[in-house]
Amino acid sequence: MTIIRQDDVIQSVADALQFISYYHPVDFIQAVHRAWLREESPAAKDAMAQILLNSRMCAEGKRPICQDTGIVCVFVDVGMNVQWQASMSLEDMINEGVRKAYMHPDNVLRASIVGDPAGARKNTKDNTPAVIHTRLVPGDKVEVRLAAKGGGSENKSKLVMLNPSDSIVDWVLKTVPTMGAGWCPPGILGIGIGGTAEKAMLLAKEALMGTIDIDELRMRGPNSRIEELRLELMDKVNALGIGAQGLGGLTTVVDVMIKEYPTHAASLPVAMIPNCAATRHAHFVLDGSGPAEQHAPSLDAYPDIKWDVGPTARRVNLDTVTREEIAGWKPGETLLLSGTMLTGRDAAHKRMIELYKSGQGLPAGVDLKGKFIYYVGPVDPVRDEVVGPAGPTTATRMDKFTEDLLAYSGLYGMIGKAERGPAGIAAIKQHKAVYLMAVGGAAYLVSKAIKQARIVAFEDLGMEAIHEFVVADMPVSVAVDVNGTSVHNTGPIEWKQRIEAHALTVK
Repeated sequence: MTIIRQDDVIQSVADALQFISYYHPVDFIQAVHRAWLREESPAAKDAMAQILLNSRMCAEGKRPICQDTGIVCVFVDVGMNVQWQASMSLEDMINEGVRKAYMHPDNVLRASIVGDPAGARKNTKDNTPAVIHTRLVPGDKVEVRLAAKGGGSENKSKLVMLNPSDSIVDWVLKTVPTMGAGWCPPGILGIGIGGTAEKAMLLAKEALMGTIDIDELRMRGPNSRIEELRLELMDKVNALGIGAQGLGGLTTVVDVMIKEYPTHAASLPVAMIPNCAATRHAHFVLDGSGPAEQHAPSLDAYPDIKWDVGPTARRVNLDTVTREEIAGWKPGETLLLSGTMLTGRDAAHKRMIELYKSGQGLPAGVDLKGKFIYYVGPVDPVRDEVVGPAGPTTATRMDKFTEDLLAYSGLYGMIGKAERGPAGIAAIKQHKAVYLMAVGGAAYLVSKAIKQARIVAFEDLGMEAIHEFVVADMPVSVAVDVNGTSVHNTGPIEWKQRIEAHALTVK
């Protein structure tokens, strides 16, 4: 009988979470590289280059791939012949491993979990608790699969109860465009089919733990209806032209993974969950011999990508920029930002609007007039860092605040990731502001442009506090110009048409 020790579980979970914070799965890196080599859209190719360069930098520097270091999701299969040498419950052991990982002094990970989700939403400070699913299975080992799931991709999870005669393909193709780009493509779609509503969601999440093998499947040919479905969805989703970061291009997904389960004759539950450009998961087995080890990939597995914004990039001084200058920026244009910006996410926006409406105004030291606000919740710095990884968060979440903030503050523009919704675009156009996009999934790369950082307000909000950043040559692109033209609307339409035209030519 195998004896599993408490400390081995804790250490194995902690080590795995640290490992996946800075090492992409090699199969994902290689899949994105293949997509980069094929890509014809300059904007999408540039975004993927930043993602690949960021990944290598994180592997070398052992710092998080993304500032959103995720909510921890764990699947545990416990052998029924296992004996425990532990005083804690299995869930408590796992959560202690999470706590240890996220508070590691050499690589602090961002604590994003809030308790009382329908009320005060107070940060738990150590990223616990994890979401844990446990099964008892035959055997004498404990098998663990875990992931750190970012909020941007998790928020795009979908569930539908189809009729048995309905088309799964039609539903997926109708639904993926509604997900926008907040899930940071290129990524993976996990699809669960069957069971009940909650079972389908678990199947979709489990599917994302698999190995990318769609190219191998294509070469050998499908052996089942599920494999046929994977290939069909892969091709048809990419034909939508959404592309990397939603900018339009040839690759939106690098794989479609499906798990199924028997279901009621009257039912067809289908769940879809995306994994983003910060795909992070690990798999290990405890057999009583000690903590599980993670083996670092060779740097040879990472493509040696050279990324250059090129001579056409426009340099912008944020401390002297004028509305007249902003009016000349073109959709899709690359900018290099230098100077001072402020940060703010959901909680900070909510509080700022409340202060404006109460007549109190913003705290001393926070003046948004003529400034840009960056939607980011950075990782805490370690060693000699000014700030930890500091990539953008999804801009659409701030749309509900945009009209009020622009009207009250005199803000010139905003920086985030993904598209803006109709309300956000309307407010931007009305106030002749601008929305700039940084690449989601390139957080460590972005942080290197930040030369100074300090908290200036709302320190109690933790990572959602307002920071002042001084940046040098921070790369962004114009996503919505002063006229309300959005590259996230025009880009996918253009590339969908190009893909369709190419398909007709081939036929």
